Amino acid sequence: MDTYRRPDVPAAVFHDATGAVVPYGSRWGPDGPPEDSYSVVTHSERFRPLHTVADAVVAHLAARYDVDVEHEDAPARDEPGAVRATTLRPRDPDAATVTLVWTDFPGVVVRAGHLLSAHLPPCGCDACDDTWSQVADELEHTVAAVVAGTFREWCTRRDGVTWVGHALGPHRGRSSSGETVADATSDGRGATVCAGPGDAPVVWATWPLRHT
Repeated sequence: MDTYRRPDVPAAVFHDATGAVVPYGSRWGPDGPPEDSYSVVTHSERFRPLHTVADAVVAHLAARYDVDVEHEDAPARDEPGAVRATTLRPRDPDAATVTLVWTDFPGVVVRAGHLLSAHLPPCGCDACDDTWSQVADELEHTVAAVVAGTFREWCTRRDGVTWVGHALGPHRGRSSSGETVADATSDGRGATVCAGPGDAPVVWATWPLRHT
């Protein structure tokens, strides 16, 4: 995604009940957020630019890489609040497929490979205090890692428990996460990752460029 550029998004200003501007991204001091800010969402519309960014990411990928593109208007029956989705499937079977799901929160879900499913924003509550641009950074970073071939998935077996995880960077520990295999394979997604010996990663290839 070396030639990708994020679209310009007009700045939006949001106010609290007193009329004061809400400084999202820097609301809380060293003591952290107040208890009553957890599980409370105000001004969720501040994340709407994520839809614009996702549109731009899809347009860039479709134009630059050798992929098949599938759009769905009523997608992801297992994704609450899904509005539409786009799947980009590289014409190299060793490269990971990416699906972006637009949700009515508003937010975006990034799915890749066998197991990765990143909900952006991860929470969106007032306590988290995310800005849309911070979340857009994560969206672009995740997709860029998959496209660049630095995305991998693996199984780890310890003490009779199997865990699955993924990494988005060139080193296994970077941007990694994990979950128990029972959670990850309940819908069959983890079957391929866990079919081989433990700790044997699935390393996805770089996306092929579109021939001009």
